[in-house]
Amino acid sequence: MSAAREAILKAVAKALPPSRPDAAAIAAEAHALLSEPQAIRPPLANAGLVESFVDKLAGSKVGATVERIPSIALLPEAVARHLAARKLPVKIALQPTPALTALDWGGAGLSPGETVDGSVAVSMARWGIAETGSLAVHSAADMPILLNFLPAVHVIAVRASTIVPYLEDYADAARKAGDPAPRNACLITGASGTTDIEGNLVLGAHGPRELHVIVIGDASAETRA
Repeated sequence: MSAAREAILKAVAKALPPSRPDAAAIAAEAHALLSEPQAIRPPLANAGLVESFVDKLAGSKVGATVERIPSIALLPEAVARHLAARKLPVKIALQPTPALTALDWGGAGLSPGETVDGSVAVSMARWGIAETGSLAVHSAADMPILLNFLPAVHVIAVRASTIVPYLEDYADAARKAGDPAPRNACLITGASGTTDIEGNLVLGAHGPRELHVIVIGDASAETRA
């Protein structure tokens, strides 16, 4: 062993406490932390749960655009407005889930297709997380997971009633809803980006370069539980 390595290990050993707590003491300390989660959770931005989610989405750290609509029946029109404002193609890749395929996309001037790579995709998130402005998407027969990675622009709808305050609340809500464990779960927080090269932000590095979220709201989700 080199002298330098021996000196480092001696310094580490010296810094360690003389005795380590036993497993029961560690478990008790962990239980004490978890018994009052509000003491360690960051406060949400707003008294309203949905408002906190929207504020986080539109903030500079997430940088998504967001719109709220009262009913899922208005989703095609909301998507069409966003695409027209951004001068984007009207041909969209649509998640093959009945909640979306049953809507009147043609009436809104949109043309659902199968091309995903580099296109505009429209899908639904299973849950929203107010703390981070994240969207939880579970893989399933009606949710091809590549829909979250291949399009250039991703429009995601989420029901206000499925927005939860914190990340751990999402896991708890999924268990209570009886959701089967997915083979793949994605937590989407804003568009894909990287600052690996000279600290310059590049969008679309590992997925969509734009994220637009449409919150399908019901008033019962407005106040935090």
